Amino acid sequence: MKYYSLNNKAKEVSFKDAVIKGLAEDKGLYFPEEINPISNEIIENINNYSNEEIAFAAIQQFVGDEIPESILKNIIAETLRFDFPLVTIEDNIKTLELFHGPTMAFKDVGARFMARCLGYFNRDSDREVTVLVATSGDTGGAVASGFLGVKNVKVVILYPSKKVSDVQEKQLTTLGANISALEVDGTFDDCQAMVKKAFLDSAITDSKQLTSANSINVARWLPQMFYFFFAYKQLQDKNKKLVFSIPSGNFGNICAGMMSKKLGLPIHQFIAATNINDVVPKFLETGEYNPKPSHQTISNAMDVGDPSNFIRIQKIYNDDLETLKGDLHSYSFTDEETKKAMLHIYHNDNYIADPHGAVGYLGCKKYQENNPNTQCVFLETAHPVKFLDVVEPVIEKSLEYPPQIEAVINKTKKATFIKTYDALKAFLLTK
Repeated sequence: MKYYSLNNKAKEVSFKDAVIKGLAEDKGLYFPEEINPISNEIIENINNYSNEEIAFAAIQQFVGDEIPESILKNIIAETLRFDFPLVTIEDNIKTLELFHGPTMAFKDVGARFMARCLGYFNRDSDREVTVLVATSGDTGGAVASGFLGVKNVKVVILYPSKKVSDVQEKQLTTLGANISALEVDGTFDDCQAMVKKAFLDSAITDSKQLTSANSINVARWLPQMFYFFFAYKQLQDKNKKLVFSIPSGNFGNICAGMMSKKLGLPIHQFIAATNINDVVPKFLETGEYNPKPSHQTISNAMDVGDPSNFIRIQKIYNDDLETLKGDLHSYSFTDEETKKAMLHIYHNDNYIADPHGAVGYLGCKKYQENNPNTQCVFLETAHPVKFLDVVEPVIEKSLEYPPQIEAVINKTKKATFIKTYDALKAFLLTK
């Protein structure tokens, strides 16, 4: 499989090079040259296949022969060592829990898959690779956990100061070893801008091999297709129109869902449920895409004013707005609406949702006002314990730490505070 830049000014590369480079030389995101549907037999008889077999069928064409089949299957098995339960919330609304991995966030799958692919590609190399990543919350912890101890790989994580939860901060600042955390005086967009600038700075790239573990990296993004297959597998009624409501920030998850539909999964429509960072809802209303500075909310992982993956979504739909609107609805919700939803779900459905999942739930409810005869699955992207400062006051209940959180919560934070790109550049060149 070859990958090309969506800016169309860089040469095509292999899966290996796309993973190692992260971003093309022309600043573009990599996109696969082909997307071929998988066997109908797998879709029609999906309950007869294991999660590992389904994941292999979904991802194999995008890896090609660059990783031997036996090794790829082993990578998938190591990636998927936890459950993805589909839980009924109320009539025609379910949630797919994606928080049963080591850092209790959906990004564990992509981070683990990418770390193992990069480890394989770098197995015989003496050249160190630096994984440079910006996080709005959960990416940092998942990447830190996934890459911890990987040979010849250093990880540098940028996160916005005072804009991630305490649990999220501990997960990305306490591991040490080959993991470094940089606390940035700014927003997630500032962190992401610094990372993109570093990739284009020859003073850095001439001496350092940089790659990214954000969803801009194909090995972080593509495995997120698995979730949609796993949800479909668990549905009791596979004939009712299936709609996914996805809490959306950088739009990697929903983009992966659209890829799964291209592979043949019978998904009727998607809902991009956002907080007040509403660039995409406005785009679908007006046809004008206007990135803007992000605003801080209680669903911090979605505080993104210029979602990187939306260009991939546009490519999937051949830049045809009307075709895209046939598959995609998008709604934005305020913090107050999110809190009310969390409280409603807790009292009426006896379920504790994190603020991101609550936004996904609101997307289902809004969509079903005009589309009642559908079954809607929202993604619960992180365990509510990761947002104690939001969840506990809303539901007026104390939550216990799961073992994954107990392991880090009392450790000492170690992070370097930076304010400027020059400070990042100096850190990369001296570490």
